[in-house]
Amino acid sequence: MTDTVTLPAQAVIGRRIAFSYRDDLRHIPRDQIGTITAIADDQPRCLRIRLDGTRSGIYVRPDYENLRYLDEVIPVPDLPMGRFTPTGSEAGFDHAFDGVSIVEFEEGDMAALTPDRAKAEAAIATYLREVHGMEDESEIRDEVAELRLRTVAFEWQPEDAEADWHMDDAELNTDHAVQVHYLPVA
Repeated sequence: MTDTVTLPAQAVIGRRIAFSYRDDLRHIPRDQIGTITAIADDQPRCLRIRLDGTRSGIYVRPDYENLRYLDEVIPVPDLPMGRFTPTGSEAGFDHAFDGVSIVEFEEGDMAALTPDRAKAEAAIATYLREVHGMEDESEIRDEVAELRLRTVAFEWQPEDAEADWHMDDAELNTDHAVQVHYLPVA
């Protein structure tokens, strides 16, 4: 049996929505407001919704009980693309220690967004203590000793890519090239 879903008239690209995984739509956090960016034609029909502040779409059935169509219809905002210079949390640098943004990649390697080695060492050491719970100071010193200065460029990826952005080696004089201290996974 084919699962068919009729699209409600409100299900249009650009429609603002409120969405929740919970049953209560009365108090929706700001990060659960978004915009319909596409309508999938396959069955079951789904709406691709980009929640505000994210790059990736989620797919939701148009008749999902915790989806509320809002009155506003807007042009779907373009996502920034190409190279960029990260300034903090917009690129997933969720942690900042001693004024230095830190990102940890899925593989476990890390980058400190600073060309200053002393600042990178302090930030990574604090990160290892506070996020990874490391207590052995000699082990922390051994880890930060492995920091390597790299010149890289960050580049946004398309919506629904596996990662929001990539960090690739670059020449220092190229657009948006920055220096980071990189800690490879052991």
